[in-house]
Amino acid sequence: MKNNKINYLDFQKIDIRLGTIIDSREYNELRKPSILLKIDFGKDIGIKKSSAQLQQNYKASQLINKQVIAVVNFEPKQIGKIFSEVLVLGLPDENNEPILLSPKIKLKNGIKLY
Repeated sequence: MKNNKINYLDFQKIDIRLGTIIDSREYNELRKPSILLKIDFGKDIGIKKSSAQLQQNYKASQLINKQVIAVVNFEPKQIGKIFSEVLVLGLPDENNEPILLSPKIKLKNGIKLY
């Protein structure tokens, strides 16, 4: 892996926030099935949509009320027929499938990672 270093000012441009999943449904129309998420990031950011390839480790119904960490200031990305407005963050399991990053205790929607 290349050593692509960035400076701290570059990192500060990335807006990483906490939100709560308020709606979740399977989206099987893509080459790799996904789950469509509606995530509440609080009053300042609002509700945003995301598509994430999570079906190997999660059922859509399990994700309701789960708090997740996401990048909220990327340009929206078209994935199939939908636009993903935020990028939820996760780490790969032993099968290289995502496990969502989530706090152990409930925190306020919209708080910023630092």
